[in-house]
Amino acid sequence: MLIKNGKIYTMAEDVYENGDILIEDGKIKKVAREIKDYSGEIIDASGAVVIPGMIDAHCHLGMWESGMGFEGNDGNEATDPITPEMRAIDGINPMDHYFDVAVEAGITTVMTGPGSANVVGGQFVVMKTYGNNVDKMKIVEPAAMKIAFGENPKRVYNGKGKMPSTRMGTAALLRKTITEAENYKAKKENAEKKGEYFEKNIKMEAFLPVLEGKMPLKAHCHRADDILTAIRIAKEFDLKLTLDHCSEGHLISDDVKESGCPAIIGPTMSNKSKIEVKNKSFETPAALMHKGVKVAIMTDHPVIEINYLPICAGLAQKAGNLTFEEALSTITINAAEILGVSDRLGSIEEGKDADVVILDGNPLDTYTNTLYTIINGEVVYKR
Repeated sequence: MLIKNGKIYTMAEDVYENGDILIEDGKIKKVAREIKDYSGEIIDASGAVVIPGMIDAHCHLGMWESGMGFEGNDGNEATDPITPEMRAIDGINPMDHYFDVAVEAGITTVMTGPGSANVVGGQFVVMKTYGNNVDKMKIVEPAAMKIAFGENPKRVYNGKGKMPSTRMGTAALLRKTITEAENYKAKKENAEKKGEYFEKNIKMEAFLPVLEGKMPLKAHCHRADDILTAIRIAKEFDLKLTLDHCSEGHLISDDVKESGCPAIIGPTMSNKSKIEVKNKSFETPAALMHKGVKVAIMTDHPVIEINYLPICAGLAQKAGNLTFEEALSTITINAAEILGVSDRLGSIEEGKDADVVILDGNPLDTYTNTLYTIINGEVVYKR
């Protein structure tokens, strides 16, 4: 496939005012001002804007199905505050209507997984949005371990008369779990060294990639004190961490910068439904980016419908005096880097997955229509 004559925002270095993209075997083979002597399928993108497939770095797509109640709500196993063994791929229905909505909007990749009822909620997955088999759509699994601070876990378990009912309880349970996982890892390694039988524990096994630095803790934290608690615990155990929601990150921007943790901000285009989001603002992404923090923007779908992801980036651009490319980076290359998939996604570069979106205008504008969505080199949506 050859895409010709589009205004290409590669999100790498170059912007091609009138450029071409050659796609072969699901990958981007070449990006240039002009590619000649091609006789296969050609898409004329004259007058159109071409960008990398957009990425929602935090949502629950397929976990809370559209048009359903309890039967389609599979995001929170709210019966035990510590459930690291829960795997998003076992709860996602890829035939949920909103996968089609995501594709039509030009969102080609998501990180989706459990909600925030539990202190440790389970394992997220990074996956493409087109297909009907999660095992074939996944890119990284497990991709992150969900943990939650603040109101949600204490509200859920206070109602059940069990720990945690305070922020102290949440932090204590998390420390206890990480310590148990460390002890488990040491015992397992010792047994393997001696050639002895070792009985596996599914909860602790799920935590081993976190201890080994292979995947981050994905921390639900809105309020400034909860953000700092997440950072504190990650430092205590030398673990990778992403700050998800980070609604009051702008109030402690120097501390967030000092932590070295990236921030995945949102859902901002919704009402201030509880006390801990009273200070959320579309100015937060810019406030952190101007400090040098790596920032992505999320919908938290279904809190905000996933197709509004680019609109959220546009509102952040408007509120925070960001450039267009800075705003677009929060749902393309920045998101890919935070999710650890920038070797394949997030920019239009040779060798990367051919996930490309062609639009009739500014992708962050409400008036803009998606003309084509291409995933793995295949046209999966055409207006």
